[in-house]
Amino acid sequence: MKALLYHKELTSIMGGGTFQPLLLVAELQKKCDVTLVLNKNTNLAEVCRMSGVDVDASKVDVVALDSGKSFWERFPSILALLRARKLKRLARGFDICVSTANVQDFGKGGHHFIYLLSMFGGAAFYDYMMRTKSKTGVRRTLRRVGTWLFEYIVKPLFGLRPLKRILNNPSERIYPTSRYVWDTVEGFYGRFNGKVFYPPTIFEFAGEPQKRDPLKAIYVGRIFPPKRIVDIVETVEKARKTSGKNITLSVAGKLVDSPYVAMLRKMAETRPWLTFPGPVYGKDKEEFMTSASFALHAERDEAFGIAIAEYLKAGLVPVVPSCGGPKEIVDDPALEFGSVDEAAAILSRLATDPEFAAEKHEKCAARASQFSADAYFARQRAVVDEMTGQNGDGCK
Repeated sequence: MKALLYHKELTSIMGGGTFQPLLLVAELQKKCDVTLVLNKNTNLAEVCRMSGVDVDASKVDVVALDSGKSFWERFPSILALLRARKLKRLARGFDICVSTANVQDFGKGGHHFIYLLSMFGGAAFYDYMMRTKSKTGVRRTLRRVGTWLFEYIVKPLFGLRPLKRILNNPSERIYPTSRYVWDTVEGFYGRFNGKVFYPPTIFEFAGEPQKRDPLKAIYVGRIFPPKRIVDIVETVEKARKTSGKNITLSVAGKLVDSPYVAMLRKMAETRPWLTFPGPVYGKDKEEFMTSASFALHAERDEAFGIAIAEYLKAGLVPVVPSCGGPKEIVDDPALEFGSVDEAAAILSRLATDPEFAAEKHEKCAARASQFSADAYFARQRAVVDEMTGQNGDGCK
């Protein structure tokens, strides 16, 4: 049996976008001859070594859709269509076709893992997802018309199906990363065949428990505007005032010089309780995350939120927005907020009400088991069994 797995790119920068395709390749390799298709070639053995995923790279054929510099690189939309057409041609020779980079047109039934909702559809879908209010009237109508023309006029010229027709085809299997993603995609494109598949959260905490700071909150991740770090800082500032407690905040992540980072550095100058330790990895990350009691997250409309699952596994109580994937991961309305004031009220209560805090720590610890490595590998084995037809649901 021959399996093709498509992913846009693989790098040594670890994250769910790297782990999931590699882990699926490793699982498929147990039952199939696997070909990995990428936009650009990569040193698969090196990426596997850096990630720690046990893939026999010598037995995986790697095919690059881009053979080198192309004139079409200056026209990204056309280049994407040329890649899609080449991928569809490649897919003809395979029994199983898998995409871990959203939905692709294999020309036949395939398995599609949604990994970035912001890059899922065209402008009209983005407006729907973000509930865009600024693009109303003529401008929004033009974006919808542009999306329709691209999907139903341009794509067919390249021999490709519109995204909606792929999604609505029962022979295709779609794997949204959360119920939120499922509802968002279904609300715009209509019903599809599939099931929610939580992505891997491989980072595990195996060290001895250390004494936590009962008033320390943290954030781990990228530091740029969509993550709303300023909202997190304001949340802690308000919670300190309302609770009278010396709550601290430590924001871990790479500080790339920019006006946004400069603003955050300036905020830290007048807030001794706010620190930026830089990026943390491996043992340092484990020690950093298990030193705190709470975690704050403010980005909205995320497809999943791997950092939230890691917070749970580290024994933290995450306070998250009342929308998007993070809400589903935590699964506790008492820890959801719609505004900075609501987030501050939750954090203040966690800092001043020991019974409430203890209850939330216990509930979050129980929820963490859903995102353990063992739980992920069990889900993955079941999905690959479906793909290979071992439980009566193959994908030919």
